[in-house]
Amino acid sequence: MNQIASFPAPGLAHAASVPGSGKIRILVVDDSVVIRRFITHALSEDPAFEVVGFAANGILALQKVAELKPDVITLDIEMPEMDGLATIRKLREASCKAYVIMCSTLTSRGAASTIDALVFGANDYVTKPSNSGPMDAALKMLQDELIPKIKQFFATGNPASAQRKSSVVVVPGSVRPAVASAAGGERKILAIGVSTGGPTALMEILPQFPATFPLPVVIVQHMPPIFTKQLADRLSAHCSLEVVEASEGMPLTPGRVVVAPGDYHMRLRRTASGTSVALDQGPRENSCRPAVDVLFRSVSDVYAGGVIGVILTGMGQDGLRGVEQLRAKGAYIIAQDRGTSVVWGMPGAVVEAGLADVVLGLGAVVPEILRQVVR
Repeated sequence: MNQIASFPAPGLAHAASVPGSGKIRILVVDDSVVIRRFITHALSEDPAFEVVGFAANGILALQKVAELKPDVITLDIEMPEMDGLATIRKLREASCKAYVIMCSTLTSRGAASTIDALVFGANDYVTKPSNSGPMDAALKMLQDELIPKIKQFFATGNPASAQRKSSVVVVPGSVRPAVASAAGGERKILAIGVSTGGPTALMEILPQFPATFPLPVVIVQHMPPIFTKQLADRLSAHCSLEVVEASEGMPLTPGRVVVAPGDYHMRLRRTASGTSVALDQGPRENSCRPAVDVLFRSVSDVYAGGVIGVILTGMGQDGLRGVEQLRAKGAYIIAQDRGTSVVWGMPGAVVEAGLADVVLGLGAVVPEILRQVVR
């Protein structure tokens, strides 16, 4: 089974990016002059940012990174001489600690390349502006997407002021005594919620499961359509378990990993023949569709306390309310720790609410899941 190499979790390029000590320094990398100007204009209205340089391909980008030491790099995928995928590999091999946001087209090819980039060490992605439609609307869409994704890395409480630990380092768990765990009984399903940094995290943990893993696995990863199918295919190629994008009516079976499709909430329903998937495009929750809260509430309704719930790296608080319901029924809750999270928003909210049974580094998550299943 081929495994993707794990790179050090990117951290801070230098002290200038610590909130309160200076602007966030950004390097824009794209072979299109128009796109470089477009991204620069989108960022220029926010006083927190400073665009410190440009590069038209990966070779020039590596030189600029060494010279300018940016905090954040926006990186095109398709470029001459050295494309974005090769560039992200080189950056992480050189232990570059800058955060990298890929600029991707919303196509199957663009989605596949973006998933590869995220697995190789990119931290997030935005949709590249199209050449069609009003420029003002395209600029507003880019600003609304790009600015929060940059700021999430430097939010208060996120591990941005120090170099993060490698995601393969096992961090001892710390039991959360604030909530007395109810007797969950036999574990019947594994439910995972994840967002920013998720593809890398999932690519690290899912290949650790043996082919004999006895539980169905359901996952919400915040991603748009096309991307979730590409992610499932990429994961399935590197796992002993089957990984698929969910479809309406799909049955849950032991050892199958089901990923919620982009722009659809995923719920579970009990039928005469077992448990199956139900999809809908109901209102967004926590500005998300799919939403972790929607899935976790549904899992709780179907399986009560027979659940292992896992909250991994991600921005915001999606999953918190669902975890509250799971925990109240006796589910066992695992939260990723601050040190190995790209963004400690989602797991941090669960931990700070006292709802996690255990808080673990990414490398310790699967061993703990297996311990719960075979106990």
